[in-house]
Amino acid sequence: MNVTIAAGARSGSVRIPSSKSQAHRLLILAALGKRPTALQIRGISEDIAATIRCLNALGAKIRQDGEIVFVTPIETVCSPCELPCGESGSTLRFLLPVVAALGAEAAFLRKGRLPERPLAPLDGELKKHGVRLAEDGEKLLVSGQLQPGAYRLPGNVSSQFFTGLLLALPLLSAESTLEIEGTLESAPYVEMTEQALALANISVSKKEKTYQIPGNQSAFLPEKCAVEGDWSNAAFFLCAGALSQKGVTVHGLRMDSAQGDRAVLDVLRAMGAEVTSSEDAVTVRRKKLRAVQIDASAIPDLIPVLAAAASAAEGETKIYNAARLRLKESDRLKTTAAMLTSLGADVTELTDGLIVRGKESLSGGTAEAFGDHRIAMSAAVASSVCREAVTICGSESVNKSYPQFWADFAALKGGSL
Repeated sequence: MNVTIAAGARSGSVRIPSSKSQAHRLLILAALGKRPTALQIRGISEDIAATIRCLNALGAKIRQDGEIVFVTPIETVCSPCELPCGESGSTLRFLLPVVAALGAEAAFLRKGRLPERPLAPLDGELKKHGVRLAEDGEKLLVSGQLQPGAYRLPGNVSSQFFTGLLLALPLLSAESTLEIEGTLESAPYVEMTEQALALANISVSKKEKTYQIPGNQSAFLPEKCAVEGDWSNAAFFLCAGALSQKGVTVHGLRMDSAQGDRAVLDVLRAMGAEVTSSEDAVTVRRKKLRAVQIDASAIPDLIPVLAAAASAAEGETKIYNAARLRLKESDRLKTTAAMLTSLGADVTELTDGLIVRGKESLSGGTAEAFGDHRIAMSAAVASSVCREAVTICGSESVNKSYPQFWADFAALKGGSL
């Protein structure tokens, strides 16, 4: 499906959907708990729906009534079972250790680029501790019983591997340890997991770089939980605000959130944008934008939209430590560069990053989303500084994380869909 957007800056306000990252964690903990839980989730994306499908296939009973998702925990694990995780990397990487901890025989059904995305060295650690893994095309077959013990992962791999083990190891029959080798990248995502575990009354302690994780624990979430607003999705509107003299306000955000993508505000301030905040809302307005240096190691998901904002910043913005973007829903270094270049931006692709040379305006035209939700939404933001309309091919890709994006974007003043 294609969407055509009129050129020009946007202004107005939007209420952002719930955090996809937190929703995954709380849904899994609720399904592993001992009592029903009602989660308030604003906006069920394809990725969140994938986690719900997989938990139901494991034996949970999850139903939705408006924004409330009712979760009845797993009483009897369904085994064998098929777990349709679609293209959701979080669903696969979080649930793989959990399924092994439950001792279930399961087949993860993977779509899109997910079969190509790496599972090492998580898969090696699982195999060392009693799990059997085999690939059959798009299926990942899992069997065996995960055993307690000493686990070790390098810190420069996906934070999702650490989250999966932190969700699974408390279920085992005895204490385990999880050691971080080197520096932990994307650390805020692991902090989100620690907070979710604490909310569920699961005890995990950390000394220096090693977690101590007692076994025989059960999750015990409050009967009602509200999932906080999503900073990753808010970033698209905040960056659109940085390209707008009148600005854009985003409601539904927690300023004390552990979400790493809250750092978008720091980058926009460094670029020269005006950023103001209240209790649950942030407003960003355009001032004179200047180039910055962006270390992507902790904020990889922000890079496409920050590159779009940088395309209008005076000078040369360098984005580095971004090699992991090549393993996302698309090769995001290649596709970000291609999308922005097609709209008239001056972008050079590096081995582990991008160089964006700012211009007063971009030409506009046709941009390919490459099946990647973040590329599609970043193209919409780039339209704010285009002289001509922008047509985005593959606009349906936003359903992966933000099904209401086009409606929310159209509600802003300025261009129209």
